[in-house]
Amino acid sequence: MTAVAAEETIRLTQFTNCAGCASKMGAGDLSEALGALPTRTDPRLVVGRETFDDAGIFRISDDVALVQTVDFFAPIVDDPYEYGQIAAANALSDVYAMGGQPLTALNIMSFPAADIPLAVMTEILRGGQDKVHEASAFIVGGHTVLGELKYGLSVTGQAHPSFLLTNAGAKPGDRLILTKPIGTGILTTAAKRQLIAREDMLDALEAMKRLNGSASRAALAVGARCATDITGFSLLGHASHIARASAVTIHIDVASVPLFANARAALLKGGSNDGAKRNRQYLGELVDRGSSSDEDFAILTDPQTSGGLLVAVPAAKAAAYLARVQGAVEIGEVQPEGTRAIVLA
Repeated sequence: MTAVAAEETIRLTQFTNCAGCASKMGAGDLSEALGALPTRTDPRLVVGRETFDDAGIFRISDDVALVQTVDFFAPIVDDPYEYGQIAAANALSDVYAMGGQPLTALNIMSFPAADIPLAVMTEILRGGQDKVHEASAFIVGGHTVLGELKYGLSVTGQAHPSFLLTNAGAKPGDRLILTKPIGTGILTTAAKRQLIAREDMLDALEAMKRLNGSASRAALAVGARCATDITGFSLLGHASHIARASAVTIHIDVASVPLFANARAALLKGGSNDGAKRNRQYLGELVDRGSSSDEDFAILTDPQTSGGLLVAVPAAKAAAYLARVQGAVEIGEVQPEGTRAIVLA
């Protein structure tokens, strides 16, 4: 690859084959790789890796638990500042998904300095820093290596051990509420392939930059105890983790699931990606598809980047939660455990 002479000629998404959370290793392969590793238990370890939750939680006192996560990926958009914002919002989201508040973050970056001006690196880091500051947290350092362009954060937050959101807390009768539409993987893949214009996905870009902090705090305020953020494993993939961890079945009303404008059109133009294929392979036997179409299933298994929260809210509190979180939509309910993790209707 030849060095790029001017920043304005750079399309960051052309420096990678698989961008955003679509680059996430499939849940099946990850489970197989981790399955051979021994686990270590400790009463202070509240949430580890066993339930595929969004972050680890370690209790350090009766009132304080640490929430720890790491997330990074190759460019999902061409603008470096916007890329930094989205990558940071995505990493911070894991802390919010557990009911925590971010405290500090460490930058993680791989950068091809021979091909891209250092000013681009500065803009990526500035975007990430601005988003971390928006979350009232601090960048305290980081680590940079030479290589394929990737950026993200390792984030430490805190939460009260008695007031957490985990994927193991869903109860039959809870209502399932999604706080952002889906379709980012399809739209950004189509944009990378120049099948759609940037103007066709402006709503998705703004949503990916939006923090999930208010949605997290609202969940705790109404007494919810179960949430996950929707990222690379897709809406159905992350919902299946709730089903497994909580020993329940997730019922989703397909028609109620909100989509970003132009997502369905972008799929038909060729916006599918390998991450979605891996998700469908993993979910095949876990989902009762009912009468849902192949097109619907493709959208529901689309890898999301910096997606919304999927919150299981007690039925009596669902209206209160919807009133608190702008754009949130009820998409289904939690039912007793059945033969499939997810049932589509």
